[in-house]
Amino acid sequence: MIERNVSQFDADVRANAGYLYTTNAKKSSVLANQRLTDITRVMVDLRGRRVIDVGCGDGTYSAELFAACGPAMMLGVDASAEAIERANRTFGRPGLRFDACSVYDLPYESGSFDVAVVRGLLHHLDDARRALARIGTLAREVFLIEPNGYNPTLKLIERFSRYHREHGEKSYAPSLLRQWIRELGGTIEREQYAGLVPFFCPDWMATVLKAIEPAVETMPAARQLSCAVFTVRYRAGR
Repeated sequence: MIERNVSQFDADVRANAGYLYTTNAKKSSVLANQRLTDITRVMVDLRGRRVIDVGCGDGTYSAELFAACGPAMMLGVDASAEAIERANRTFGRPGLRFDACSVYDLPYESGSFDVAVVRGLLHHLDDARRALARIGTLAREVFLIEPNGYNPTLKLIERFSRYHREHGEKSYAPSLLRQWIRELGGTIEREQYAGLVPFFCPDWMATVLKAIEPAVETMPAARQLSCAVFTVRYRAGR
């Protein structure tokens, strides 16, 4: 995440005993995050593999994937020391641990992992391309989930929502993510737009959007402009 915004995430953990969208999650956050976990399980095989979850936050979703997907081991990393302390205290167990470190200076040897999961991290970064370059040295297979930068509603939320401004959020166009991957020598294997429920929206809206979500995800033009996230699995260049 943006180094200058780490203090904001630390404050979130102190205020909520975790992040606002996990420990004190509204219905919209629960539904949105469940879709991200589901799409991860569909898009990438973690069973029996060495996994690094880059930008793991308070560890909630690392623990979900660890329990559901059966990796050989999983390491979650995040720049927020407060989040990592909570993650280890709450979710740490044999095969699952968490380290506090910058994504730009991940202190692990090249090829230490089979898969890197990068869930909602890049839009907090000042230099997302540099982060991808470092992540690609650690794992041959990378799976990204990022807010859909083609979604005009999301762009408005990023501009006018106090939460999004405080956390330095700025979504990237999927075309730019593809460009970075290819410039770094990566080969895209699969991609998908997913999700329709925005974080922190009213319960009634979350219910309606969730009901029509499966249909929207199958409609090419609609999903590109309406879906919440863009996901892509690729082979990293070395």
